[in-house]
Amino acid sequence: MAAIEEALGRLYPTGRWDERDEAVGFRAGVPQGVGPALADRLAVGLGALALYRPGGPDEYCDFVYLLCFGRRPSVLEVREGAAAPAALLEAATDEATGLSELHLRVALSTLAPFAAVQQVAFSARVDGGDLVCSEAPRAGVFDGILLPRMQKVVAALTALEVRHLDFGDLTVPPAGFDGGEYERRFGGPPALVNYLFYPQPASAVTTTVLDAAQRPSL
Repeated sequence: MAAIEEALGRLYPTGRWDERDEAVGFRAGVPQGVGPALADRLAVGLGALALYRPGGPDEYCDFVYLLCFGRRPSVLEVREGAAAPAALLEAATDEATGLSELHLRVALSTLAPFAAVQQVAFSARVDGGDLVCSEAPRAGVFDGILLPRMQKVVAALTALEVRHLDFGDLTVPPAGFDGGEYERRFGGPPALVNYLFYPQPASAVTTTVLDAAQRPSL
């Protein structure tokens, strides 16, 4: 927690979520090449899909996803353009509740040399001519069956000299800080994860609708 408090003090000198010192955060996070290196290390070491995805324009982290339970091509690969939606159509139509899979998602902060891990459920279902893909993260890693792979992820982060933060420590608002405009935008106070990794609530669900006839872009 001392490392977190030190980073918050540098990044948010006024104590407000919406008044970050961008000059302090510039190139202060996990080096850019670490994400692809982590994905490669996990893919080789575990023989599983590990996919690196840069963060979105509003996010201040990059992501590495590790497929733990699910088929290939995965819902994640289809959503990211690495496989065509048609590859999932039959399975997504045949299953009563559509397709589902379980990942570990590693967030690599671009503001401080920190990483945090969540379990994430992906699902896909057919709606008319579209494939509806959903990503539903949880605020940490809770399923015991994921712990062996979680340990491998933490070991890989340590080898790459990235500090792993327990996600449970990131789900509360930092004491003495002002959320500014956050509550108006998201309906609640910002947690530590929203100061260090991304603005959206930790359990926010993302839904992407794809044309079933769309071709892969990667």
